[in-house]
Amino acid sequence: MTKHFDVGSRMSQAVVHGGFIHIAGQVPDDRTTSLEDQTRQVLAKIDALLAQAGSNKSQLVSVNIFLAAISDFDRMNSVYDKWIDPSRPPARACVEGRLADPNIRVEMTAVGYIA
Repeated sequence: MTKHFDVGSRMSQAVVHGGFIHIAGQVPDDRTTSLEDQTRQVLAKIDALLAQAGSNKSQLVSVNIFLAAISDFDRMNSVYDKWIDPSRPPARACVEGRLADPNIRVEMTAVGYIA
């Protein structure tokens, strides 16, 4: 059975299928804040979507991170490293890319499983 969460006209924010939750690119709501605050906002959105599906961050399989400037890598990690489950960190990629809005400094996608 497939379940869609926060369905919009273009996409769902998350889709559960085959025991996995696939989370769409999450961006901060307040795009005027620091990179650290934007990272916290994005991670909170991922937490909320995982919870809606009956999962949590210790059940993440992978996370993809997109930074507007790779020079923000260490600053983003200062927040991310406190958020992940250190005993079960997901596979991860982090790249620099032009994001949809010049005020967005970080975007993340994730895949987790439902236990």
